[in-house]
Amino acid sequence: MILSSLDWYIVATYFLLTLFIGVWASKNAGSDRRSFFLAGRNMPWWLLGISMVATTFSTDTPNLVTDLVRRDGVSGNWAWWAFLLTGMLTVFVYARLWHRSGVLTDIEFYELRYGGKTAAFLRGFRALYLGLVFNVLVMGAVSLAAIKFGEIVLGLPGWLTLTVACSITLAYSMLGGLKAVIITDFLQFTFAMIGSIWATIYILGLPEIGGLSSLIVHSNVIDKLSLFPDLSDPNIWVPVLLVPLAVQWWASYYPGAEPGGGGYIAQRMFSAKDESNAIGATLLFNIAHYALRPWPWILIALASLVIFPELSDIQKAFPDLPPDKLGHDVAYPAMLTLLPSGLLGLVSASLIAAFMSTMSTQLNLGASYLVNDLYHRFLKPNASETELVMAGRIFTAFSIILGAGLGLVLTNAGQAFELLLMIGAGTGLIYVLRWFWWRINAFTEIVAMVSSLCVAGFLNFSGLEMESWSKIVIGTLITTVAWILAAYFSPPEDEKTLRDFVEKVNPGGPGWRRFSVGPSIEPWPVPKGILMMLLGSFSVYSLLLGVGQLIYGNIYPGLFVCSLSIASSVGLVKIWK
Repeated sequence: MILSSLDWYIVATYFLLTLFIGVWASKNAGSDRRSFFLAGRNMPWWLLGISMVATTFSTDTPNLVTDLVRRDGVSGNWAWWAFLLTGMLTVFVYARLWHRSGVLTDIEFYELRYGGKTAAFLRGFRALYLGLVFNVLVMGAVSLAAIKFGEIVLGLPGWLTLTVACSITLAYSMLGGLKAVIITDFLQFTFAMIGSIWATIYILGLPEIGGLSSLIVHSNVIDKLSLFPDLSDPNIWVPVLLVPLAVQWWASYYPGAEPGGGGYIAQRMFSAKDESNAIGATLLFNIAHYALRPWPWILIALASLVIFPELSDIQKAFPDLPPDKLGHDVAYPAMLTLLPSGLLGLVSASLIAAFMSTMSTQLNLGASYLVNDLYHRFLKPNASETELVMAGRIFTAFSIILGAGLGLVLTNAGQAFELLLMIGAGTGLIYVLRWFWWRINAFTEIVAMVSSLCVAGFLNFSGLEMESWSKIVIGTLITTVAWILAAYFSPPEDEKTLRDFVEKVNPGGPGWRRFSVGPSIEPWPVPKGILMMLLGSFSVYSLLLGVGQLIYGNIYPGLFVCSLSIASSVGLVKIWK
């Protein structure tokens, strides 16, 4: 057992605090669906933004970053840094549209945008698919990281770690609904950031590391430091940089970075007080997630190359770790075992908090789909609000059992990440364009979804020897061609449905001109929104890379790149006003 009595006391205190918040928030959560799934639609931007950031910081996130850094160097993080483009497009284009729609879930949107039995089928199928299958897959990946953390740091069997953490998560999620999730997210984010930064400072000060200056010149680390892949070798820069920036960010449906906005990001926007709070929350999330948070994880990942340069070194240090759970991703929890008593307890609590934050969000989101878009829409439309809240609590309990069970089967964080990208490859563009092109219909989305699943299944299980990035590109190409053909050759949506959508959401633009009621009194905001998206992305990337240069000791280049971030931010503010 690695943790001391003080460490366990800190962890226990955190558990009690989250339970208290769940009980406190439960007073109004059970009154109706909007209270349970949308926190009464009265949340401020800063609390929602932090909640989004907390949700993306799960136990598997630093593990994934560590896996990428140890295999591909720091530049390997472009696999997820590229999703900033999606996030900024949501901030400046889609946030206002989602909030105007007035729906309870992003799946309810299907019967606002489309009509007839096809739209109803799509809504029901997506509710079952996203609320159960896809949601369980996400929770399985999160649970896998919690299992590895428990076996390495806590010294507990994986099933026991999941049982305790999931029981606490289930309790406050069932009691307090989304309001409890959002408030505990604030607490969990605070714990997580303090723990990760403090742990980084301590680990860098270890004699084996010798400080930051010694780390970045170490022979095991020096070839992993580059912020960009080797541009002279297409076998390196094409999969690491080109595919994520040119294809992946718009083509793949990934939790927290859905093209066109969706999932728990959309749920938080629906929960905002108003349109401006929805936009502010999403902007705060993208700045904090991409520019402020990655470097503590990256530095610990680099330090792990000094302490555990090979997988065999990890296996030697932790002989009880099951062989099927051994991978580069476990280097992160392995490094945490070097922390002293007290700090180890704080970091353990912070990573458990990260796990609980993501699980609670996925539980509430998945239950909202299953209740609002399946149970209430198709099975029992006359159910009372009290009955619907109870159904939500039952679905919450059922989902967490399946998600935790899947975590015991998966073996690697990178494996889960690539599987999620492959399943959604090619569907992303349709979620972007459906807001602005009237010809996209419900049948088009069904074709895209079925094509993506079939192609992903064939490429992953047919035995073909192919790089994961090649699978994403091929899957995107086949799926995109399939749904574009379907859009042109299938009957269009009913004209009244399209006019009602335009009247309510007012997306504007040439794609809706024939359905607009009278001339527009204001210019189409999308071109301006795209310009702000580009400026915002440049600003965040400049801050991310500038901080990296400063950490590496390149003071003047770092200050110059950070100044570019400031300049682009000033331009963004002027255009935004």
